[in-house]
Amino acid sequence: MKALFLAGGLGTRLRPITNDLPKPMVPIIGKPLLERNIERLKKYGVDEIVLSTCYKPGKIKDYFKDGSDFGVRINYVTEDVPLGTAGAIKNAQDFFNDTFLVFNADILSDIDFSEMIRFHKEKGALATIAVTQVENPSAYGVIEHDENGYITAFKEKPKPHESSSKLINAGVYIFEPELLDEIPVGRAVSVERETYPTLLEKGYKIAVYDKCSYWLDLGTPDKYLKAHKDILEGALKICEHDFCENLRYISSTAKVNRGVEIIGPAYIGDNVEIGSFSVIGPGTVLCRASSVGSGAKIIGSVIWDNVNIGSGASVIDSVVMSNCRIDQNCVEQNSVLSGNLSHPIAV
Repeated sequence: MKALFLAGGLGTRLRPITNDLPKPMVPIIGKPLLERNIERLKKYGVDEIVLSTCYKPGKIKDYFKDGSDFGVRINYVTEDVPLGTAGAIKNAQDFFNDTFLVFNADILSDIDFSEMIRFHKEKGALATIAVTQVENPSAYGVIEHDENGYITAFKEKPKPHESSSKLINAGVYIFEPELLDEIPVGRAVSVERETYPTLLEKGYKIAVYDKCSYWLDLGTPDKYLKAHKDILEGALKICEHDFCENLRYISSTAKVNRGVEIIGPAYIGDNVEIGSFSVIGPGTVLCRASSVGSGAKIIGSVIWDNVNIGSGASVIDSVVMSNCRIDQNCVEQNSVLSGNLSHPIAV
């Protein structure tokens, strides 16, 4: 089966994390978000991926190449100018002649894709949209459906009295290829605001799949930290280690010096070195080849590759990006830190 990832967004709300990276390449426990999602799809028999890119496409292509290193075949479609979600889907039409999956490339979820595909076929729908429930849907596009599981209305950012539904679009779809003929070519088109309402008006069946127990849009630095917290606490299993069984993962190549206290849940990656009498965790991720000086404290933070944290420094509830250096005895809290920034950005 084939899948299309919409990976062209600018990631403006996630800056400065996305200043030099497209959002799908932001690391989740040391691997790009897109790689984590491809790993999941492989388990469900997806062996061919199409990536629709726009912002910094070279960063994605240089990493994934033809996909052979990741056990899939990858093709690329690049937009010179943003075409919107439906325009990007239309732009990839030549790759799809059978039922296919579509993903916004900035989400984490626990959807059972085999079950969703079975549901889609059972419903005989032109499209099936995965949904998730939120407490306050007023900032989203709300989806209403009938008792048979077919969508009846899309309402954009409704006021409380305008809809009783709390279901929103989760950014995961199953399409029949005939849907692509309903998207106009040569201009920007929104699948959410234009394509889906038009399909309803024309009488097409659109099914709603509401069996998503975990869903997160990595739209902001705060949500980026939340994603790691959720993984470490076992709410979402996305990496090689099951934190429900063991709260601490320490790579066999990591060097942990005497007197270090590692409080789980915590992840210590390859070739990490932790100085004596440091405190790591809870809720901390230390990625490859980072070093922590003696007596440092790192709590609730995500530390990327090749970071150097000085002796006696404290990093709390923060993101420290690759190749960043934090001085001795420095205190950073609720910040996003990069080697390219003169001042930290508050989370």
